[in-house]
Amino acid sequence: MYNHRQIEKKWQNFWKKNKTYQTKENSKAKNFYVLDMFPYPSGEGLHVGHVEGYTASDIFSRFLRMKGFNILHPMGWDAFGLPAENYAIKKKIHPSLVVKKNVANFKKQLDSIGFSYDWSREINTTDPEYYRWTQWIFLKLFENDLAYEAKIPVNWCPSCKTVLANEEAEKGECERCHTKVVRQELKQWMLKITAYADRLLSDLKNLDWPEKVKLMQENWIGKSSGAEVKFEVKNRGLFISVYTTRIDTIFSSTFLILAPEHDLLNELKSDIKNWPEVNRYIKKAKNKPDLERTNLKKEKTGIELKGIKVINPATGAEMPVWISDFVLPNYGTGAVFADAHDERDFIMAKKYKIPLKVSIKPKDEKLWAEVKKLKTCYDGDGILINSGQFDGLTSQEARPKIIFWLKEKKLAKEMTNYKLRDWIFSRQRYWGEPIPIIKCPTCGNQAVPEKDLPIKLPFVKSYEPTGEPESPLAGIKKWVEVKCPKCGGHAKRETNTMPQWAGSCWYYLRFIDPKNKLHLVSEKKEKIWSPVTLYIGGVEHAVLHLLYARFWHKFLFDIKVVSKP
Repeated sequence: MYNHRQIEKKWQNFWKKNKTYQTKENSKAKNFYVLDMFPYPSGEGLHVGHVEGYTASDIFSRFLRMKGFNILHPMGWDAFGLPAENYAIKKKIHPSLVVKKNVANFKKQLDSIGFSYDWSREINTTDPEYYRWTQWIFLKLFENDLAYEAKIPVNWCPSCKTVLANEEAEKGECERCHTKVVRQELKQWMLKITAYADRLLSDLKNLDWPEKVKLMQENWIGKSSGAEVKFEVKNRGLFISVYTTRIDTIFSSTFLILAPEHDLLNELKSDIKNWPEVNRYIKKAKNKPDLERTNLKKEKTGIELKGIKVINPATGAEMPVWISDFVLPNYGTGAVFADAHDERDFIMAKKYKIPLKVSIKPKDEKLWAEVKKLKTCYDGDGILINSGQFDGLTSQEARPKIIFWLKEKKLAKEMTNYKLRDWIFSRQRYWGEPIPIIKCPTCGNQAVPEKDLPIKLPFVKSYEPTGEPESPLAGIKKWVEVKCPKCGGHAKRETNTMPQWAGSCWYYLRFIDPKNKLHLVSEKKEKIWSPVTLYIGGVEHAVLHLLYARFWHKFLFDIKVVSKP
């Protein structure tokens, strides 16, 4: 009888003893880098999704070895962040001990299956020798004005007790625990991913990726071209700027809608006759996550700012001003001109009996019969009517002409906009990479000197989230209180930690050169092995890990750490 376990154990021991799958550094064979998305070492061990993907990559790696290729096929552990910490809290065991135990179990399972990994390159994102380079990258981002602190409305998970990036709350709920998120205004560290928006978008065409994944990133970045138009506030000498991609509909605009958080509201407060009612609506709207507010199926709500009027720059007509929670403060200018050719505007106008006017005629006569009676909303292109000198033009013809006409009057300018927002990079949790910043009351935020890296995460018994907008690290006085590296005065460490995505943004580079103490990766080895030839993982990471990793890689290219963008 064939004894599977005995035979498998024999050959697994042989592979280990003879370093069968250890990558040869100076091979004359053609190199091929096969990478799996490294796992969170959860307490449950490997799941079927892991084994499915890892089996596929292992089969391909073995096939290529038999074809004579020199294969780099490594494995490691994405062990910082919420998954590990939440499991530790659940089991009442310190995260460091949980990770150590779970990694050992994962490795045992992977070895028992017989995967052909080069374990000499094993990495763990919680290893100080690894995260010193994660911290180093953050310092370089800070030096290049791509890491900054800002007070912003954020997604707060009441269960995980931490801030979530927009990408982590895409459905209005926490991607880890599925609790409904709420909005809070907090000071957060941000990474300026928007500075790379055009490159992240245009370089998608150079990637040999599934079209589905590229489309997901394209939609997430959400580039649009249009115009910024100025609406004068009557009798105030103020202007409200509106971003639009449909300036061809401006002649049909009959009211203006502001986001409840719009900066101008406080300035107009004294003239708003129903301010108490407006203020109640504002407070309610601020607690709703963006996805709930923009859900097309959600009933449209709003309130008029009584006493406030604006002038339509195209028609000269006075228009009422409303606020509605479907207008977001962080997209465009936080204001829209509303008309009969946008579904949300149309529904809101019908609900509140706001007059509507049609300015785009569709080609379909049956549809036109419905549109002109305001029985249905037409939001497509067509022929302009009720649009003064632009009557008879198609939407495509009219847009540049209307922009030029309003530019001449100094009331508009061309503008490109993105849905992509800067990355919220701080978390109010213990189990993450410490952010290498020192806060000085005199000098402001100061970078930790590179010679002091890594800033090690201190061991604490009480690591559970406090429920306050700060991490448990804030209570460790001995660790927090330091001298300012600039003036030498009393200062404090940043106590928020990095998100779970930080260590996985660049791990594929460290596999190339995991023992290097002087550089993130050597120039020679990076040129030999980069980029990854085959990367296997789940599509759910398309607008999180894969987008973040592309951003960091392009930055590392800009500072000459890697040779290709």
